[in-house]
Amino acid sequence: MISQFKDPSAEIRRFHNHFGRRHLGISPSGYDTAKNSWYIPLDAVEDKDDFLVHASVPGLKPEDIEVTIEDGILSINGETKEDREDKESAYLIHERRRGSFHRSIRLPKTVDSDKAETDYENGVLTIKLPKSEAKKAKRLEVAVKK
Repeated sequence: MISQFKDPSAEIRRFHNHFGRRHLGISPSGYDTAKNSWYIPLDAVEDKDDFLVHASVPGLKPEDIEVTIEDGILSINGETKEDREDKESAYLIHERRRGSFHRSIRLPKTVDSDKAETDYENGVLTIKLPKSEAKKAKRLEVAVKK
């Protein structure tokens, strides 16, 4: 018999994600009912040297995206415009979101936000935040007294 273990941290993340969205007025569809805007999905990855954020913002021009860092908070803002030319036509299906979007995350204290870099390719905004040299984990050699 194969033993199946559930990841307890996955349950905590699911609860936190659900509670955070409800608490902030964001519906399960990703629409912020309090601000009439929607949030963008993103991934945050940490490796030895950098903290990376990959945000999905398809169909946007780089100049339509605003990225700011203030008081340890990374914010991504922008707005998608209506692309219909014929105002007399009606949508049969309207699933692509339009309007303003906003997403903020608290950055780890180990990042050096002054050296942040952005890159936009194929609808994905990547923000690279290098870790501060002074705050990187250091490996110490264990010395043996003779």
